[in-house]
Amino acid sequence: MIFDAHCDVLYQLQNDGTKDFQNGDDLHITYQQLVDTGAKIQCFAIFLSPRVKSHNRFDTALEMVDLFYEKILKPNPHIKLVRSKHDIDNLKDNEMGAVLTLEGCESIEENLVKLRALYRLGLRSVGLTWNYANAAADGALEKRGGGLTYFGQSMIKELNKLKIWTDVSHLSEKAFWDTIELAEYPIASHSNCYRICKHPRNLKDDQIKALIQKNGVIGITFVPEFVKENGQAQISDVIRHIDHICSLGGEHHLGFGSDFDGTEKTIPRLSRYKDYEILIESLLKYYSARQVKNFLFDNFVSRFPQ
Repeated sequence: MIFDAHCDVLYQLQNDGTKDFQNGDDLHITYQQLVDTGAKIQCFAIFLSPRVKSHNRFDTALEMVDLFYEKILKPNPHIKLVRSKHDIDNLKDNEMGAVLTLEGCESIEENLVKLRALYRLGLRSVGLTWNYANAAADGALEKRGGGLTYFGQSMIKELNKLKIWTDVSHLSEKAFWDTIELAEYPIASHSNCYRICKHPRNLKDDQIKALIQKNGVIGITFVPEFVKENGQAQISDVIRHIDHICSLGGEHHLGFGSDFDGTEKTIPRLSRYKDYEILIESLLKYYSARQVKNFLFDNFVSRFPQ
């Protein structure tokens, strides 16, 4: 069983109505691949292009929620909306769960009513920023490297109250530390190790240790530029990141957040959801079956906060 903490299928469907989630060739993740490969939980992100104007942002987010219901859930009765750990536990053998997440709170702007509205529609994980600054915090590529704003602090308190994940992927380093102090349910849905690949989107060792201490989970991502600095990234490089997190005491605090359909460049033999099979074969050469099951599923599921 596989729990994947991040993909951008909704963004792709919104930007190109011809793309086919059921069994198309133009998406990294399709329904048929999920079925064939052993998916159990897939997280679907609401992500707004920076090109979307401020007065259209919440409407655009709602359009993506509508796509989630109309293109993911409605045509596929074996995919069930996940709002709670109870929903996961009650999935039948032939069913899989779908979790709605938010990548960057631009659509919320400075309005917690909008956050609560998305929560009522199924939202269960919130990444405060994408790469740049917004009303909540600075992102990882914002040069000034600022931390949480007052609104960002109030947002995290609301996420704690709602008992949903606060996602630290994409935050600036200062915003990460501000967040880790406040968040009761922190995760990094799709981030790798800065020690292995020095990219500002990756987490430094002290950040990884802090997430472990807060009982969080880090989803290893397959975006090549976050996996290896120079040259072509390979599956063996993904395993280096896993090894490093384990060396920091994170064996029970790591999973996967592929970022499929959120990147054009991919790793050879790890370019589509079905390639999880190849990754699993490689993992079993280095880790026990119990460890691999933890990485693939149990570490994220056991910390689903409600």
